[in-house]
Amino acid sequence: MNSYHDGTVSDLGRMAVKPQPTPQIPPTPILAVEHLSHTYPGPGGGVPALAHLSFRVERQQFIAIVGPSGCGKSTLLRLLAGLLLPTEGQVLFDGQPLTGPRRRLGLVFQKANLMPWRTVLANVTLPLELQHVPATEASAQAQEVIDLVGLAGFEATLPRGLSGGMEQRVAIARALVHNPEVLLLDEPFGALDALTRERMGAELLRIWDARKKTIVLVTHSIPEAVLLSDRVLVLSPRPGHLRLLLDIALPRPRQVAMQYSPAFGELAGEVRAAIEA
Repeated sequence: MNSYHDGTVSDLGRMAVKPQPTPQIPPTPILAVEHLSHTYPGPGGGVPALAHLSFRVERQQFIAIVGPSGCGKSTLLRLLAGLLLPTEGQVLFDGQPLTGPRRRLGLVFQKANLMPWRTVLANVTLPLELQHVPATEASAQAQEVIDLVGLAGFEATLPRGLSGGMEQRVAIARALVHNPEVLLLDEPFGALDALTRERMGAELLRIWDARKKTIVLVTHSIPEAVLLSDRVLVLSPRPGHLRLLLDIALPRPRQVAMQYSPAFGELAGEVRAAIEA
C-alpha cells in the first residue's frame, strides 16, 4: 500500500511542477484598420466613400489595394497617412490611434509634385530642411536615398531634365529621406508607359527589400498588385468595403516573367473576379 501510495504522490508532484508553455502573444501590427468608415460632407447626408473596413498590415509587409474607380482607394490611403480622420472606426499605428500625420509614415502621390526650381538633391532634402536638420547631414541622407533609387549622377538636374519615371524616383527618395517605417504609395506609376511601369515596379521591390519597409500601394493594375505584394485587398464600388483579402503565395524574389505562370494567372483571376463581382 505504502509503496503504491508513495509512487502516486511522487507522480502527482512531478505533474504539478511541470512547466507550462508560455502563451504566444501575436505581434502588434504596424497598421490596424478597425470598422473604418468615411463620409465626405455634403448635402443629403454627404458622400460615403468607405464603409466598415477592417484589416491589419504587418511589419515589413507589402500590401496592394485595388478596386474600381471611385471606390475609395485614395481616401483609404489618406486615412492611413493621418491626413484624414475617419467618420467612424479608427486607424491604429503601432497600436496607438492615428490622429494626424507622423514622420514614421511616408506618402507618395500620383504626381511627383517636385519643385521645378530645385535640383534633384534639393527636392530630396526639402523634408529635412523643414525639420531643421543641419545641411551637411541632410545632404548625406539625401545622397544615400538618391543612390538607393538609382539617380546617382542626377543630383544637380532640375525636374525639367527628368523623365516621368525619374521624377517618381525623386518623389520616392523624398518620402524615404527621413527613414519612415511605412511607405504609402497612391498610384505612383499610373502616368508611365507600360515598360517604364514594369521597371519601376522592379525598382520598388528592390528598394523594399533593401530598406525592409512596410509598403501599402494603391494601384489600378491587377498584374502589378499580384507581382509586387504579399497580400491584395480588393475594395467594392463606393462606398468601398472589403470584398477580398488575398494572400499572394508566390516565391520571392519576384520576376516579371512570373506573370506568365499558371499560378500567377489564377491569383490575378481571383482578384479580377472580386473586382467585377
